[in-house]
Amino acid sequence: MLSLLHIENIAVIEQAEIRFGHGFHVLTGETGAGKSIIIDAISAILGERTYREVIRTGTDKAFVSAIFTEVPPLNWFVQYHVPVQDELLIQREIFLDGRNVCRVNGQSVTVSALRSLGSQLISIHGQHDSQQLFDEERHLGILDAFAGDGDLLAQYAAAYETVRACRAALDRLSIDEGEKARRQEMLQHQIRELERADLKPGEDVRLEQRQKVLMNGEKLMDSLTDASRCLLGDDDSDGAETLLSDALRELAVASRYDDAIQPLREKLEELSYQLSDLCEEVRDYRDGLSDAEEELDEIGARLDLIHKLKRKYGETCEQMLAFLDQARAELDDIVFADEKIKQAEKALAAAVAAATELAEQLHAVRKEAAGRLERRITAELSELNMPRVQFVCQFAEIPLGPNGLDGLRFLMSANVGESLKPLSKVASGGELARIMLAIKNVMASQDAVGTLIFDEVDSGVSGRAAQKVAEKLRRVSEGRQVLCVTHLPQMAALADQHLLISKSVRGERTYTEVQTLDREGRIRELARMISGSVITDNTLRSAEEMLI
Repeated sequence: MLSLLHIENIAVIEQAEIRFGHGFHVLTGETGAGKSIIIDAISAILGERTYREVIRTGTDKAFVSAIFTEVPPLNWFVQYHVPVQDELLIQREIFLDGRNVCRVNGQSVTVSALRSLGSQLISIHGQHDSQQLFDEERHLGILDAFAGDGDLLAQYAAAYETVRACRAALDRLSIDEGEKARRQEMLQHQIRELERADLKPGEDVRLEQRQKVLMNGEKLMDSLTDASRCLLGDDDSDGAETLLSDALRELAVASRYDDAIQPLREKLEELSYQLSDLCEEVRDYRDGLSDAEEELDEIGARLDLIHKLKRKYGETCEQMLAFLDQARAELDDIVFADEKIKQAEKALAAAVAAATELAEQLHAVRKEAAGRLERRITAELSELNMPRVQFVCQFAEIPLGPNGLDGLRFLMSANVGESLKPLSKVASGGELARIMLAIKNVMASQDAVGTLIFDEVDSGVSGRAAQKVAEKLRRVSEGRQVLCVTHLPQMAALADQHLLISKSVRGERTYTEVQTLDREGRIRELARMISGSVITDNTLRSAEEMLI
């Protein structure tokens, strides 16, 4: 349950703190007062996408936090290694540079992790949800969610993906003879060219490094010559090797008079051996540079060939070798196409059979769930002042596809004697809102989300129907927390908590404020909702009667 919402610098809200309790909450206010900003702030702490444009002008970041209580044990906390506490604290900072910092119980989490948690805490339903009912491609998803057939759907999705892979493999094999001959000739040329090159993994990198060394051969020769002189000496001076030999001889003499000198002599002797090896390696390296020009020409020619091949087959030797393996495999498929086609056809038939079996199981589950969904929604609509409505899930058999063998659309007859028709043909705005509310109520009973938010889902509803919608939401709030943004006084009158969203201008800046209304405040707000800006004594009495 959402207990506290704190907002800073989001749009025209400089700062607001809203406390919520159990039951039915309504948010009302003039159009443009900022009710949608409250919903946007809640969406932010649920991990939904936000934009830096929501940050209040003149500030560098926005901040929103929420406290939830009575949160059931969720696997999410184990999955993301977040400590469980008596109260769940979610915080999110949104910066002008696009960064988002999200924390749950003080621990940093990603936006996607926060979204995963948020979906288990609050479900938000808006006006656009009703319009989505016109999209018949979504109807099957609604039925699947109601049926709870997720595991079977996952099994079918995997089986159908195998069907798609088998079809793709068969398509690759089943090319016409002319194309097959052209492709075979091209592959043979590519394979010959790469095989003649006899590439080795990492060869290009090694050659480029060696080329760099050889191209600086003169500098290397000078440096190595100087190093050799320092080590071996010349006509004018002794080198390190000679000096080390002299030092070793003197320590040998000294060790005759003091045994403590012996370890020092041994260390110096070992150093002498190492220096002798080093001198030999330096000399060999320097002598090897004398043949650099010939080697440099060979490396240049080899790199020219490799770079030419790179333009055709890949950016590295490893990629070109992988291309060679793929070309050999594809050529093998073409040469042995008839045999491989038979194997692919057999694999496809087996995959189709397996997927069809799962699709038929899925159809049986959907068919049974459709009957229950029809009865549940019809009962809900009856309570929403649509007692004569007929609501039907119409199946259509389709070729095996991503959704199985089922096409589905919702049909409705709103009046006695009228035939069943698609929702887009028969549902008015008010009827569509009630149908969506009925579906949401039915679907909400399938999950454990503790808070439902309805953002102006009563649009287009008035009169007795509005009263029925209000009573329905009131009953829903007996089992969970309900927040509703509304323009209907019938809805606001039934609330356990009434929040007024108002906007004002101070010092050439716009401010939105949130106020929890007492009884007198509720009467005045209900009167405004009934009659607009002109509030009379009669209007106030009518508003007061609605609260009794």
